[in-house]
Amino acid sequence: MDEGTLRLPQLGAYVSSSLVWSIPHLGRRVVRPWSPVRHYEGMSQQSPVAVVTGASSGIGAATARRLAAEGYHVVAAARRVERLTRLAEEVAAAGGRVTAVPCDVTSDEDVSRLARTVGDTAAVLVNNAGGALGLDPVAAAPLADWRHMYEVNVLGTVRVTKALLPALERSGAGTVVVISSTAGLGVYEGGGGYTAAKHAQTAIAETLRLELCGRPIRVIEINPGMVRTEEFSLVRFRGDADRAEQVYAGVAEPLVAEDIADCVAWCVTRPHHVNVDRLVVRPLAQAANHKVHRTTG
Repeated sequence: MDEGTLRLPQLGAYVSSSLVWSIPHLGRRVVRPWSPVRHYEGMSQQSPVAVVTGASSGIGAATARRLAAEGYHVVAAARRVERLTRLAEEVAAAGGRVTAVPCDVTSDEDVSRLARTVGDTAAVLVNNAGGALGLDPVAAAPLADWRHMYEVNVLGTVRVTKALLPALERSGAGTVVVISSTAGLGVYEGGGGYTAAKHAQTAIAETLRLELCGRPIRVIEINPGMVRTEEFSLVRFRGDADRAEQVYAGVAEPLVAEDIADCVAWCVTRPHHVNVDRLVVRPLAQAANHKVHRTTG
């Protein structure tokens, strides 16, 4: 076993961390060279393909699990190989079909490999990769943070969508889902970099829907409000757990990743002539980005 190979202990499968591994179902023990055409010919005949970016945690991981439960063969794409391995094991153990693809959406090479792996057709693309950094005012904006947020949220969405549009169109009934945010519909102090990126992502979804009118591809934008996941705020505040916890302080029931996955599943499983242009979803306690009911004690 070379240095670029990982072992999935429960499945007994050896996989290349620099390429792709597939776990069609628990208990299958297959070792073979990476061959996306051969693999996906068999896969596409059995299940529609749903690609989920940012699938290693949070909303992406929850969406991968949910779409697998809905009968899709999920292509889970994310940067972190170890987390993808665990997700793939979990989905396979539950009887789902999954292919995990190490992929950084800011890399042309990675996204090209993702498109080659998907092959000729795909039914669904969920553009979930993204995130926020900092809560700085515009006057003190760290431009490197702003650049990163734009690269991941905006150009990442464009890069992956552009690469997979041919496969989505060939399916005859494709769906592009853009996971944006209520930050793409309104602004708040300290959120300039993130809200700018999410407004751009919203503009992409709206523009793409106009440009694809008359072709068999739906474009759906989902705008979550406060969603408590294990990493979003922790990453935003660079590991400051206390500061991250304050975001949700006093909110009894913020949304969780599974709530957004439920929204994705509902949207993509509507009859294909039904296009949910935009779905805004917040917890009951949040009336607007700046208006949240918090309890004390």
